[in-house]
Amino acid sequence: MPGVSSSRARLADIAAKAGVSEATVSRVLNGKPGVAEDTKQSVLTALDVLGFERPSRLRRRSAGLIGLVMPELINPIFPAFAQVIESALSQRGYTPVLCTQSPSGATEEEYVEMLLERGVSGIIFVSGLHADTGADHERYQALVERRLPVVFVNGWLPSVEAPFVSSDEYAAMEQAVTHLVALGHRRIGFASGPERFIVVQRKLAGYRTSMKAQLGLSDEDLDPMVALSMFGVEGGEAAGRQLLDAEVTAVVCGSDMMALGVIRAARQRGLSVPGEVSVVGYDDAPMMEFTDPPMTTIRQPVQAMGLAAVQSLLEEVRGHATPHTEFLFRPELVVRASTGPAR
Repeated sequence: MPGVSSSRARLADIAAKAGVSEATVSRVLNGKPGVAEDTKQSVLTALDVLGFERPSRLRRRSAGLIGLVMPELINPIFPAFAQVIESALSQRGYTPVLCTQSPSGATEEEYVEMLLERGVSGIIFVSGLHADTGADHERYQALVERRLPVVFVNGWLPSVEAPFVSSDEYAAMEQAVTHLVALGHRRIGFASGPERFIVVQRKLAGYRTSMKAQLGLSDEDLDPMVALSMFGVEGGEAAGRQLLDAEVTAVVCGSDMMALGVIRAARQRGLSVPGEVSVVGYDDAPMMEFTDPPMTTIRQPVQAMGLAAVQSLLEEVRGHATPHTEFLFRPELVVRASTGPAR
């Protein structure tokens, strides 16, 4: 790292970031003895975070490549997952290979073939085709049969012997409905993506169960208050128009992006949020606290889920057995300003 050991400004930055003295930073960078291993790692992590290049003798040797296959990155929750997983892999000496899908780009299957050709040690799938009940899941079984470690985030395939890491969709809907009922709402709509996705099926089941338990409604009562559309802002807007026609006073959404679409639909009709319509999102994606109004939403425990996915995968990579089951993480209701008392 040219100039770092002689630059007081850079030494001071690294020392401040690592919480050590400049002398300690200098000892680490110059390979001097007498520095505890934990302290050395703190200095090297600070070096990486600040964007400085490590001296050649201090550069990590990669323990292997790990594939990370994700949907498009338009929804900010996916970059959030990517950041947590990539950081955790890097800290453990592995090199992440990020593969993101787009309508005109490579398919998940093509990415998997590319990763296999590169000799990856394992693959983490986030909200992939494993969550789509209409997709062919034989590809995942084939990966398991060739003993490639794989972990799946948000989705569940009982036929595939692998660890699954998911947010508890049922608990999420119970939290959202309970919050809105406490505000006096009775006509609470549900907006989400296509029902063929497992996460949508679970959210819908949780919504129906909570609405029946808390308001005594039947499926026939609830049917007009359910709008399944496309994922994304445009899908949320379409679902919002349908639910506003059904005279709901609040909407629980399958994602924050759909919630933004519902808010747009309400404003197009001259309705205020939350004055006349309350909206609850799902994910607590970055920037949701800065929307207008700041979004009340269900926060996915992205940090905990991402770390669990990495730990499960690396246990498999190292040859240690991990439970081939689904690990459910409880989400959290974050109340901001998009919900209010029923009109």
